[in-house]
Amino acid sequence: MGRNTEYQFISTDAAEIVSLLTTAYEKITGITVHPASPEHLFIRWMGNIIIQERVLNNYTGNQNIPSRAEGRNLDALGELFLEQTRPGAKPARCTVRFEISEAQRFAVLVPAGTRVTDTGGVLIWQTEADIYVPAGETSVDAEVVCQTSGTVGNGYVPGQIDTIMDLYDYCTKCVNITASDTGADMATDEEYYELMRASMDGYSCAGARGGYIYFARRVSTEIADVIANSPTPGVVKLYILMENGEPAGEEIKNAVLAACNEDTVRPLTDQVFVEDAEKIEYDISCTYYIQEGVQKSAAELKAAVNAAVKEYAAWQSARMGRDINPSYLVGLLMQTGIKRVELTAPVFTVLRDGSDRTVPQVAALRSLDVVDGGYEDE
Repeated sequence: MGRNTEYQFISTDAAEIVSLLTTAYEKITGITVHPASPEHLFIRWMGNIIIQERVLNNYTGNQNIPSRAEGRNLDALGELFLEQTRPGAKPARCTVRFEISEAQRFAVLVPAGTRVTDTGGVLIWQTEADIYVPAGETSVDAEVVCQTSGTVGNGYVPGQIDTIMDLYDYCTKCVNITASDTGADMATDEEYYELMRASMDGYSCAGARGGYIYFARRVSTEIADVIANSPTPGVVKLYILMENGEPAGEEIKNAVLAACNEDTVRPLTDQVFVEDAEKIEYDISCTYYIQEGVQKSAAELKAAVNAAVKEYAAWQSARMGRDINPSYLVGLLMQTGIKRVELTAPVFTVLRDGSDRTVPQVAALRSLDVVDGGYEDE
């Protein structure tokens, strides 16, 4: 459920308020108010003040409703829900392999707080606990945390973090062996409100579907969709989709699994697994035509068409189980100002949403072919 538009509790119609004030004044004083009279000017001035107060009253009323509240007002309403605090920004994490020059007869310490970075030194990462290269070994793997919170730390592929900033005994090199993930920005009003609503299912620790979805989603604001189902008794499978339409990376999966395996979340009889939805690839192939004499240039229309196609692809992959719907694409394209469009792909395809205990499906764009067919007469 999305957030609602502002509700008007009391009228702010200027003509209605001036009419009410005029009627009341004439009844009390017995004087007829004419449009050019001083009384009318005074009543209009009073009406403006009343309208301003009513606008503030409407705003105050809306800020007391979670679906309409904003910013700090929404934060204040958090105490009504299980999710009482807006999720803050979280740092990205990944696993780094620390190596030494040669195996030793004793364990070699890599101290907590040891910092590493990428070749360009853009972001700094550090270990959170002491780790040891075991005796007789030449390397040890450890989790490092980005020192800058937010999504900025996500997406470092294996091999990019390769520079040691704080030297330790016998150190030679380091390299990240997993992609960085789990970084998240502070929750927006929309994201926090959705968590508020979902958190009501979190009061149950009896394995409710909504409870699992809530505890999974609160791991990161970058999680766009979660589906929970139980293909067999005692088995719970969680499917995670990120904001970019891609499956969750290993770091996010591990974090979700840890959150949903807490004793206060998972019934003793449940086994929880985090898996990927099945990708169903589709193509976009179309030719659009421009009306002769249209005010927009061909270049402007091409940019608008490309933006519409991009919006469609993002919408199509934003939710698991969302059917591949070419009609939505046609609607977006026609809003750009083109005359017509011939669409050969995609075709309407029903996708599984996991409600029947099967693996849910998510659409993924495979190829794109958008052709400008030129101008046409009426």
